[in-house]
Amino acid sequence: MRVGLRSGVALALVSAIGAAAFCWPLLATHGSAVAAHSADAPWLFAALLPLLVAVVIATIADTGMDAKAVAMLGMLAAAGAALRPLGAGTAGIEPMFFLMVLSGRVLGPGFGFVLGALTMFASALLTGGVGPWLPFQMLAMGWVTAGAGLLPGAATLRGRAELALLAAYGAVSAIGYGTVMNLQGWPYIAGLASNISYDPHAALTTNLARFTTYCLTTSLGWDLPRAALTAILSFTLGPPVLRALRRATRRAAFTATPAFTPPEDPTSHTSPGPT
Repeated sequence: MRVGLRSGVALALVSAIGAAAFCWPLLATHGSAVAAHSADAPWLFAALLPLLVAVVIATIADTGMDAKAVAMLGMLAAAGAALRPLGAGTAGIEPMFFLMVLSGRVLGPGFGFVLGALTMFASALLTGGVGPWLPFQMLAMGWVTAGAGLLPGAATLRGRAELALLAAYGAVSAIGYGTVMNLQGWPYIAGLASNISYDPHAALTTNLARFTTYCLTTSLGWDLPRAALTAILSFTLGPPVLRALRRATRRAAFTATPAFTPPEDPTSHTSPGPT
């Protein structure tokens, strides 16, 4: 599904807000009161929901999708939410990532972004994971799924080459998701060692070095298993899942133009004469 002007603008707006929400501690002026923004998550969540609706509406307007496509979006979000508790977050094992990558590949970046965000929201309701981190998780997962829709060769690349591409992207995006989520919580975690904690008075390069050390020493043990599982599932289960998603998408997208034949005029027929 292509990205039109309206859906592209909506995605750019959501991504800009998300980037500002994640990166502002690194871009803030020295001495900023970082802790004063630790309770801003509800405002971000309130802004995110109408923007997600705007992405859906813009994508429907650009691609001609109808209610069946939205129903498929809800079904995939429910499936992804059901997959997330299977790993229970143990050692980073989260099987939902591979479904998000494959779905984003088929649905495209617009619907993919909304799918990732809705899946994370639904899974948080199932697992009791609702908290100030939820809107950030929704944004990060939306980027993962949208990125899969932006991969090259969506219409032509098939077979093992496509599976290898999706497996590689799945591994990289799984690590990227963990890194972005680290950036969200890192400035507010107290009690860290001085060489990895956030310092609002330090220069950008110093904080980036500390953040890199923080990621390597805290979350990499979770990010690498998540990346490995996503790559393996994308490569092994990719063929049947991609076929099913593409078949469902074709049936949901009524791209064929209907043609109506006028009824025949009954007076144009003459009754046969006597034989």
